[in-house]
Amino acid sequence: QDAEVVRTRDPQRLAQCDVVVDVGGEYDPERHRYDHHQRSFTQSMRSLRPDKPWTTKLSSAGLVYCHFGSQILAGLLGQPEDGPIVKVLYDKLYENFVQEIDAIDNGIAQAEGEPRYALTTTLSARVGHLNPRWNDPDQDTEVG
Repeated sequence: QDAEVVRTRDPQRLAQCDVVVDVGGEYDPERHRYDHHQRSFTQSMRSLRPDKPWTTKLSSAGLVYCHFGSQILAGLLGQPEDGPIVKVLYDKLYENFVQEIDAIDNGIAQAEGEPRYALTTTLSARVGHLNPRWNDPDQDTEVG
C-alpha cells in the first residue's frame, strides 16, 4: 500500500524496481516481472492454472490477476483464499471483467461467428468515466 509507482521504460530504472508490470519485455513471476509484449509470450489463464477453462492470451492485467487475484479478494472479503466465495468471485471477475481487458489489449476479436467473450463495456469507456464531464466547471483530472 505504500509502494511508489514509477512510470518508465528505462531498463536501468526497471532493474531497481521490486515489481514491473506491462514493460520490460519479461514474464518472470519469481522476480515479479509481468509483461506480455514479447513474441514468445502465449500464456493464458488455462496454461498457468489448468483448473481454469479460459484460453484468451493474458495481458499484463490478466497476469497480475492470475497471480494475485485470489489473495486480494480474500483480503478484501475477509474470507479464506481457497474458500468457495473467493473461488466463485475470482472466476466471475475474470470471465466478466478481466478477460475482456486481456482480449482487447491483445487485439483478439470478440467473435468470428459466436462471441468468444462477453463485452460489457470497453476499457476506453471505463477510463472515460474517470474524466470530468465536458461541461463540468472543475476540469482538474488529478486526484487530490
